[in-house]
Amino acid sequence: MLDAEDVRRIALSFPRTVEKQRWGHPTFDVAGRMFVTVPDDQTSFAVKCPRLERAELIAAEPEKFWVPPHEAGSSWVRARLGALEDESELRDILFDSWRQAAPDGLEYE
Repeated sequence: MLDAEDVRRIALSFPRTVEKQRWGHPTFDVAGRMFVTVPDDQTSFAVKCPRLERAELIAAEPEKFWVPPHEAGSSWVRARLGALEDESELRDILFDSWRQAAPDGLEYE
């Protein structure tokens, strides 16, 4: 089963990613822009997601994705670690968020 350490390991594998503490829990930035955070209970994580795509994503897989009320106005979505299929899916979700936050021209090999 995937856990917060898997999120940390994968996030830190992307170029120019650093871990910081915000709100009392780990967050990960690329070139100074946050792209993932792991809330206190560490059973989920939050990533960047364009708001127009977010509703579609949640409707398609509500057991996997959701938005807490206090994040409704943001461009973030939460994902339940226990609902993900495998590490490959976790990597894809994290990479998509990293790519949204990364500056133009920064590539991942």
